[in-house]
Amino acid sequence: MERDGSSGTRPAVAGLLLAAGAGRRLGGRPKALLEYGGRPLVEHAARALREGVRGPVHIVLGAAAGEVRARAALDGCAVTVNPDWEQGMGSSLRAGLASLAATGAAAAVVALVDQPGVGAAAVARVAAAYASPETLASAAYDGRRGHPILLGAGHWPAIAASAVGDQGARSYLRRHEAAVVLVECADIALPGDIDTPDDLWRLGSGPPRPPAPGATKR
Repeated sequence: MERDGSSGTRPAVAGLLLAAGAGRRLGGRPKALLEYGGRPLVEHAARALREGVRGPVHIVLGAAAGEVRARAALDGCAVTVNPDWEQGMGSSLRAGLASLAATGAAAAVVALVDQPGVGAAAVARVAAAYASPETLASAAYDGRRGHPILLGAGHWPAIAASAVGDQGARSYLRRHEAAVVLVECADIALPGDIDTPDDLWRLGSGPPRPPAPGATKR
């Protein structure tokens, strides 16, 4: 629980990082270990969650989990290794939600490890959309839904049941589209992910910086 300055306490919003993929289309380079700013990419994503939410941060690893844990500084995070990571993102989302179930968190902001343009500012903005354990929210980029997403704990069992293959929460959010709060983040984050060697340029500029005061998106 966290203090809210008025009624006393409110349920914590947790962070959940999905970082289990093997990067098959990258030639078998696990995305968590891609170098970003001189460190494994998973560190950037974990830091964004730690700085953007006030609740616990859990990380789901899979491919090369031992190497990731040895090379990456993941202090302050709880790490779960998904033995079924090869089944797709859905299995990692299920593992992550199961690991959070015992924390008492009322919602989780879910982030993907392969989006270096998403930082703490976007995480915090999406987390601020929390209203109740029934909240569903998503970052939006020029009105188009993206990551990170916020999943209220009231939805976790149904989301876990529908998370198969590489779907994650996508199909569930599509079915409940009318309930999803869109949180515009195009002014503070870049939504592109890293799937193929053609996407590796996204790693070249270091961690994203917030816009200068008074700057507007063109």
